[in-house]
Amino acid sequence: MITSGAFRLPATVAFRALIAAAAVTGLVIECAYGSVPVVLSFFTIWTNILVAVTFGLSAHRVYRREPDVAPFWRGGVLLFILITGLVFHLVLANPSSPFNVLEDLDKLTGAKSVANQLLHTVTPIGAVLDFLFLTAPRTLRPRYAAQWLAYPLLYVVFALIRGALLSPDVPSRYTYPFIDAAEYGYARVALNAVVLGLAFYALGLALVTADRYRPPRENRISSPAEGPLK
Repeated sequence: MITSGAFRLPATVAFRALIAAAAVTGLVIECAYGSVPVVLSFFTIWTNILVAVTFGLSAHRVYRREPDVAPFWRGGVLLFILITGLVFHLVLANPSSPFNVLEDLDKLTGAKSVANQLLHTVTPIGAVLDFLFLTAPRTLRPRYAAQWLAYPLLYVVFALIRGALLSPDVPSRYTYPFIDAAEYGYARVALNAVVLGLAFYALGLALVTADRYRPPRENRISSPAEGPLK
């Protein structure tokens, strides 16, 4: 007898491959239409690279019936791409936000507009759907929420060092307005980083809590990783 889980496996592989493909497509478009060093300096790009690698690897492992990518990494990538989507829609594309970049967003057309939607909307939604319906529950730990903060902290340090080294007339010297030390000063940027960090920590804890109270594992597809990526 073929179980329902057997039917779900090809769908899981296909869905995760599609998420990876969406990220790769957006990344390729961005690099094709912009300066690659500048493109690679954005948090959105860093995170969608992680999405492409993690979901592509996960699709491959599910296809091969191998242990999935470890929950720590899957959960972290989910948090990071959620941050990407939420910051974009609530801060950068929000008319009421003091840090909105609507003037720049209005200039996006054609392939650039497609890439913007893929990287800020499609991949976050895809990652959430995967978490809700295709990933084994009760594998995330509360300590992960604090450990995951190392990634956005690393990015802020990188962005500030990059901005300090570049000439003031370089476009996109500071990749996001809320970390623009030239405009707001380091004290304000530090405050922005603390506020965002607390929000990210709360979001991480929310993911862990949601994971704990999701339906039992037998209704899911992925199994907790038993391989080296712990």
